[in-house]
Amino acid sequence: MNHKLILASKSPRRSFLLQQAGLEFTVQSVDIDETDYPADLPVDEVAAYLAQRKARAAAHFITHDEIVLAADSIVIVEDTIFGKPEDYADAVRILQALSGRMHRVITGVCLLSKTREIVFSEVAKVYFAELSAAEIDFYVKNCQPYDKAGAYAIQEWIGLCKITSIEGTYANIMGLPVHRVYETLRNW
Repeated sequence: MNHKLILASKSPRRSFLLQQAGLEFTVQSVDIDETDYPADLPVDEVAAYLAQRKARAAAHFITHDEIVLAADSIVIVEDTIFGKPEDYADAVRILQALSGRMHRVITGVCLLSKTREIVFSEVAKVYFAELSAAEIDFYVKNCQPYDKAGAYAIQEWIGLCKITSIEGTYANIMGLPVHRVYETLRNW
């Protein structure tokens, strides 16, 4: 790859995934309000919209041939978006809503250079077994999923013990559809 990659995210999971894929990058995180999107925007388009806002907020880091990579993940049950929980009670509420159900994880990605912008989303379906009140309490107290959309991380206890199946990629559920990012960068 002839371009330098700038990850516009402070997510340790996204950094880990890029490292595992052998991609070299620097981190320049930006903060945007992840709850600020048009009310009439279809839920399936929210993650891509937020990723694009993050990339554009980081555009000032592009000096020559760099590419900014920004991403945002959301969890959807029916048409309800579950973002990052505000506190313990909110995490419990979210996990109760996911218990015994299928939800979708949509990760939006924006790759931005001085001359191009590519925005896309990947969808994965995640099937949860029933979660008891004690299991939810255990998970929230021990894993503190306050920085995770849907109040969980697939690589933690809940993913090991309570996810019965997935359709889509594990990496996408973790926060970055690495296969698609890799192919897009390879063909840049």
